[in-house]
Amino acid sequence: MKRDLLSLQDWTQQELLDCLSLAAELKALGPIGPYRNELAGRSYALIFQKNSLRTRVSFEVGISELGGSSMYLTDQDFKLGERESVADTAKVLSRYVDGILIRTYSHNLAKELGENSSVPVINMLTDFCHPCQILADVMTIQENFKDLSATPICYLGDGNNIVHSWLNFASRVPINFTIGTNERTLPDLELVEYSKRKGVSEVKLIYDPVEAVQDAKILYTDVWSSMGEKEKTNERRQLLMPYQINSHILSKAAPGAKIMHCLPAERGWEITSEVLDGPQSIVLDQAENRLHAQKAILLMLDRWFRS
Repeated sequence: MKRDLLSLQDWTQQELLDCLSLAAELKALGPIGPYRNELAGRSYALIFQKNSLRTRVSFEVGISELGGSSMYLTDQDFKLGERESVADTAKVLSRYVDGILIRTYSHNLAKELGENSSVPVINMLTDFCHPCQILADVMTIQENFKDLSATPICYLGDGNNIVHSWLNFASRVPINFTIGTNERTLPDLELVEYSKRKGVSEVKLIYDPVEAVQDAKILYTDVWSSMGEKEKTNERRQLLMPYQINSHILSKAAPGAKIMHCLPAERGWEITSEVLDGPQSIVLDQAENRLHAQKAILLMLDRWFRS
């Protein structure tokens, strides 16, 4: 059955937990394991309308380690939705490849691709959400704390696509999630209310950064202006400087709290180098776990497609 991963809402609680379990197994086994040929003969189209380091490398390596092959496509190859419609592109690519992966600006474009593709589609990032990142993040938290639901997570900064994916995850799997942000940099409030209304997780929105981090065992942040929003940089810096993760804010969190950032970081703004490079940082573990989580996503989608 054809399934996609455009948002974490696309999968059930059990499917998300199964994916995390498989990701941990893949990491423990390493690249030379029983799954190394599971995607043999499979080909994947990777469409990048945004630049990438971790996303491109982790997906290309992951596909290769599972025995598949991938092709890197950019606007230099074709302009999605311009020279040819998104629907026509999805239908044509579906005749060539076993999966379509896209990193783009518009979430609606990714959804249209999924609606018209007859093979699985994976959202590698849109301006609205970043599901693959959050699965890797949850995997990283599980490696450090035994009980995910008893590990308070506080995100400080701009209410962006990372926050939206955390909210999507919170609507499926029990977590304790607090957003600390300015009243002018809020996430999608309908999604905040949806996550609260589902009653699965404890979700809070707090404007005082010190209050937000109280009891947090995970402090998470991201850049204050994403790719394509750099004209907002100066305004965001003025609004969000109180939410910077630094040694002072870290001292207000739970003892031994871990620091997370999806990278790339703008050091000295949303986070200081002292904290980012410090002993409580698990940022590089996050980056590595993109590989393992994404291999699990690929395997699950392929198994559903073949069943």
